[in-house]
Amino acid sequence: MPTIAYHLCDVFADGPLSGNQLAVVEAGEPLPEADLQAVAKEFGFSETTFLGAPNEDGSVPFRIFTPSVELRFAGHPTLGSAAVAARDGRRTGIVLECAVGAIETTLEWIAENAVDVSMVQPNPVISPYQAPDALFAALGIDGSVLPVELYDNGMTYVVVGLADEGAVAALRPDFAALAELTAVSGVNAGVSCVAGSGCRFKTRMFAPGFGVAEDPATGSAAGPLACHLARHGRTRWGEDIEIHQGTEIGRRSILRATAFGSASGIDEVWVAGEVDLLGRGELTWSPVSRP
Repeated sequence: MPTIAYHLCDVFADGPLSGNQLAVVEAGEPLPEADLQAVAKEFGFSETTFLGAPNEDGSVPFRIFTPSVELRFAGHPTLGSAAVAARDGRRTGIVLECAVGAIETTLEWIAENAVDVSMVQPNPVISPYQAPDALFAALGIDGSVLPVELYDNGMTYVVVGLADEGAVAALRPDFAALAELTAVSGVNAGVSCVAGSGCRFKTRMFAPGFGVAEDPATGSAAGPLACHLARHGRTRWGEDIEIHQGTEIGRRSILRATAFGSASGIDEVWVAGEVDLLGRGELTWSPVSRP
């Protein structure tokens, strides 16, 4: 039976053991393909990542799994994986390779087991959302104060604007109806609900179609959110915003995001946050796929 070495991380935490926890499995003897999903389900976090052996240029391939599906890209797993891959030698920059391509990260070590990590995200592709009325009904709201649009940066998100932070906190979505929206809209998307002003915003992100009812911190949604706010005049291009998430499920998180561009288009998207390396462990795994 193979022994799997892994690291546990808190990403975007606003206090001890808050944020979004992540398991990062170190590069080692490759597991059978079917076992990757099974290991992620066993950990039970929003995501689990698997690091590959470094490439000749020093970049590190990795794969991302929720408890139920593999993802092409995700935010907090990228930051946490960068922290683990860069910990030896306390590297200040590393490139990770996932299904959407190369993700450049920058690291600033702030303590022995704590590091601030930023990444340059893929620029999102934007399109109208095709089922806003069904979405509003599933969320239990009357409508959105911002245009309802779909963003795809390797993950897909629809952004819904609410009147104030209290309205975001009061959301009681119908998760079964949200999961069924794929059949209506033709796309499986997380739903990012936001309110705020200035540079501070509160968000909640629901993704039952990906096996995550509510996510404590969603880095891949933070970039599109910064783009959406800038595109619709709620913030300025190039302005750093602070995103608060996870309070309602007891996992307070703080994310930072910046969208660079203009009315003619998006130039670059940055997302950043703190990663705390909680510890390392080993798991003796009985393979799902047997000879």
